[in-house]
Amino acid sequence: MYNYEELKHFVEHCSRCPLSAARNKSVMGRGNLHSSIMFIAEAPGYQEDRDGIPFTGASGKVFDELLASIGMSRDEIYLTNVVKCHPPRNRDPEPDEQEACIPYLKYETLLIRPRIIVCLGRIAAQRIIRSDFRITREHGQFLYRKNTWLTAVYQPSAILRDDTKMAETKEDFKVLFIRSREING
Repeated sequence: MYNYEELKHFVEHCSRCPLSAARNKSVMGRGNLHSSIMFIAEAPGYQEDRDGIPFTGASGKVFDELLASIGMSRDEIYLTNVVKCHPPRNRDPEPDEQEACIPYLKYETLLIRPRIIVCLGRIAAQRIIRSDFRITREHGQFLYRKNTWLTAVYQPSAILRDDTKMAETKEDFKVLFIRSREING
């Protein structure tokens, strides 16, 4: 079993798919390595590719606002992506690109051992929860699998495109907060 720094090294030097050839920086997950909550988005965006940090820029501000709405900060959670390199033109990551990165995500999950996984958006939910997951109908609903609670919420970039999703997502975060308190006592 690798530790976080070893895994980060593998991600930084990965060439398992064509995305690695065009990246500036791979984006390894960040946050509290002992968190009970892991957030998983689909892939780094343009700004994250420059910074090497998940959810910077406008999407990061929305994510931080959602966390703040339940009295949390990034220091309390772990945040990562299914795919560790930025897909060109912010397109959805292809299935083979996702498949190339899944071993990294599995190791991250083993290292963090979250009790709750929150998928940020459709792509992450379809990869982690169920391939036919419908974010518009199923966001905020929890299911229990392999000692972990799973849920999905709208991705911050979707909220930037349609700010009417913010109220629903804040409600989903309130439910997440309640669930996390029930689990963690």
